[in-house]
Amino acid sequence: MSSSKWVYSFGGGSAEGKSEMRNLLGGKGANLAEMSSLGLPVPPGFTITTEVCTHYTSHENKYPETLKAEVNDALAQIEDIIGMKFGDAENPLLVSVRSGARASMPGMMDTVLNLGLNDETVKGLAKASGDERFAYDSYRRFIQMYGDVVMGIEHHHFEDILADHKDDKGVALDTELDAEDWKAVVSEFEAKVEAQLGKPFPQDPHDQLWGAISAVFGSWMNNRANIYRKLHDIPESWGTAVNIQSMVFGNMGDSSATGVCFTRNPSTGENAYYGEYLVNAQGEDVVAGIRTPQPLTIAEKAQNHSDLPSMEENMPELYQELCDVRDKLENHYTDMQDMEFTVQEGKLWMLQTRNGKRTAKAALKIAVEMSDEGLISREEAIKRIEPGALDQLLHPTLDPDAERNILGKGLPASPGAACGKVAFSAQDAEALVAKGEKVILVRIETSPEDIGGMHAAEGILTTRGGMTSHAAVVARGMGRPCVAGAGQLRVDYKEQTLTCAGQTVNAGEIVTIDGSKGEVMLGEVKTIQPELTGDFGILMAWVDEIRELKVRTNAETPEDAETAVKFGAEGIGLCRTEHMFFDPERIIHMREMILAGDEAGRRTALAKLLPYQRDDFTDLFTIMKGLPVTIRLLDPPLHEFLPTKDDEMAEVAEAAGTDVATVRARAAALHESNPMLGLRGCRLGIMHPEIYEMQCRAIFEASAKVSKDSGQTIVPEVMIPLVGSKQEYDIMHDMVQRIAKEVSAETGAELEYLTGTMIELPRAALQAGKIAEQAEFFSFGTNDLTQTTYGLSRDDSGSFLERYQEQGIYEQDPFVSIDIEGVGELVELATERGRKTRPDIKLGICGEHGGDPASVTFCHKIGLDYVSCSPYRVPIARLAAAQAALNAEKLIDA
Repeated sequence: MSSSKWVYSFGGGSAEGKSEMRNLLGGKGANLAEMSSLGLPVPPGFTITTEVCTHYTSHENKYPETLKAEVNDALAQIEDIIGMKFGDAENPLLVSVRSGARASMPGMMDTVLNLGLNDETVKGLAKASGDERFAYDSYRRFIQMYGDVVMGIEHHHFEDILADHKDDKGVALDTELDAEDWKAVVSEFEAKVEAQLGKPFPQDPHDQLWGAISAVFGSWMNNRANIYRKLHDIPESWGTAVNIQSMVFGNMGDSSATGVCFTRNPSTGENAYYGEYLVNAQGEDVVAGIRTPQPLTIAEKAQNHSDLPSMEENMPELYQELCDVRDKLENHYTDMQDMEFTVQEGKLWMLQTRNGKRTAKAALKIAVEMSDEGLISREEAIKRIEPGALDQLLHPTLDPDAERNILGKGLPASPGAACGKVAFSAQDAEALVAKGEKVILVRIETSPEDIGGMHAAEGILTTRGGMTSHAAVVARGMGRPCVAGAGQLRVDYKEQTLTCAGQTVNAGEIVTIDGSKGEVMLGEVKTIQPELTGDFGILMAWVDEIRELKVRTNAETPEDAETAVKFGAEGIGLCRTEHMFFDPERIIHMREMILAGDEAGRRTALAKLLPYQRDDFTDLFTIMKGLPVTIRLLDPPLHEFLPTKDDEMAEVAEAAGTDVATVRARAAALHESNPMLGLRGCRLGIMHPEIYEMQCRAIFEASAKVSKDSGQTIVPEVMIPLVGSKQEYDIMHDMVQRIAKEVSAETGAELEYLTGTMIELPRAALQAGKIAEQAEFFSFGTNDLTQTTYGLSRDDSGSFLERYQEQGIYEQDPFVSIDIEGVGELVELATERGRKTRPDIKLGICGEHGGDPASVTFCHKIGLDYVSCSPYRVPIARLAAAQAALNAEKLIDA
């Protein structure tokens, strides 16, 4: 239901909105209202709600009838508080127009400052401020921003005029231009607008205001906003709010400044004030990275080896006031805040606060320390960590002992190490990644248009911009390493080169960046695996106390099993035995078995494979130390093991004592039109039981050996794949039992084991009650269950899945996050029917969905016992399982 109120005012120590209204007011508007209510110095203004955006986009860009009157009333309120009048030639009120969606979208949406200036009001501003230079500098900024954002005139037209003017005057910096220079630049800017559009720059402040409001709502649908929303799963229907606020000026001389600060360090999480500011500047100068900012604190100055004076030294009283605001806001929001401020002629104004974006490392530290400080509970600390963000912590960093050929240094803007081929544009980066290359995106400075390339790249390097520039903020949010502001390096887009101190790197050559130290290196530098201790260990211990779902891993190599155990895996949920046969020493015997003309020949070849399989399982059981290990018997069709090239066929023929024609004939005989639905899984076991017999013997001989050697009870779980009927399962179940008895008799060992099946066909889900009469566990193979439920090939659906998502047919890729309505219903149905027959049946999932947080939540909800995922996703699944348990408790309490 739509509200009849479209505009909410704030300022002067009160507000009509509050922080809980972020869906209606957007994040920025809700926080401005909240800061006003807290009595902080917020320039007065008003917010046009997100419902107006929805109305505007769904009614052919038309506004609600009463909106204009509400905007005029709200403007009048600002005028009363400030004592200035909008459009007044003597004492003009100027405003900023900013977007503000409910989810923070840094750099995605367009901003206009100094709105209300025209050829007459600029004179009033000069008179009122007593500073003609400042007034005309503000006016040229306004024409430049408004011309770009609202009128669609490309930024470079204005930049070229400004550069030419500075060249003519023989100066390098904007600050070296005087009032007469800015007047001349303004005239040239206005002429450029008229030349480009055939109409003059708008002089009526009300026309300017509505042009800017429409531009913000229009920008909700621009390309870069659409890309960002897609990457971050932000629905288009949310819309953006518009915040209109009286201007305060950081560019009124040396007693004025503008800055961005964080209540804690967003890269490391350290409880230290962190930020940067610029004297005599406007806010976009800091964020856009056009000038190199100064450090906020003396500590940061020392850390970054800066010789620029910090705010703590330069403006000590204002810095102390900012410290008080820091404490007040962090205690109020109980989270790390990202704040923007302006100092106008010695008075501090707060322009924005929001929960700050942070790296995974910082998020962990902040959550753990805030819990220790008593600001938040342990449960809240767990909820604060985005499970997917843990990925940032689980990947390599540079080996400190590795040799480094340092090309240059910049600011450590987003931690982690990355190496790849240099690409100088987002398009080039995306093209290289599409070919399977790893890329470092190198830009002078990034802009929102670069978002696709930034997402594709392994890491980002910019030669301009600070720790709060677009590149730094976006890279931290994406978990990409980033080095920003590497001013010693020179980028030449035309020549496609990166140069420093006489060394040149061409496009396509490899560099390494260390986002934790700000270093850029030539070539590839060795990396080391992360140590998961400290805050990670503390939080994961809390997680394990709360979660109910067990987390296992998908692993068939000792390396994967060891990695998973290190990451807290509680067993192996899927060991794919087919991966064990591709080793050169084994594949030859596998092929010999496939080419054999009869069962005796197959058994001879399988006897050669048995010792390898036994050793594989011995290694896994030893590493897992009594934890459950689910072993899937051979699943893929046999033709996958046969060669396709002539020279390989000749090699196989020689080893098998036959000719190439026989090999080719056998491959042709095994060819299937649709192998995914052909002779594979348990169908292989029924047609060629000797294959599964060898595997079961290897499993039981290994478990008997490890049990005897270690004194631990090893309980392997033997999984029959692709079962679609009770009869198939029962035949295989009896075979497993027969082999277990044989091994037990031969070794004298009392074997413990479970037999179960993978539910990956819709029919198996429907027949689960009958299958469970003998099956002791089900593992839902959601990769194949998704394919067979949708009738989709995972390998071939990429060509149209994106279009399906764009058209709203599928909300998301069903192979990434489980389809709860279809595949999920089958899993739930099989769970109910299986448990009805066998109440103690063990249930889990082992598709890649096991590491997807939304799928883990679903598994918790329907009462599965465990999820299983790839080793590096184990911590993500553990955290997601704890969050699912906490959210379920919350629902029960509600």
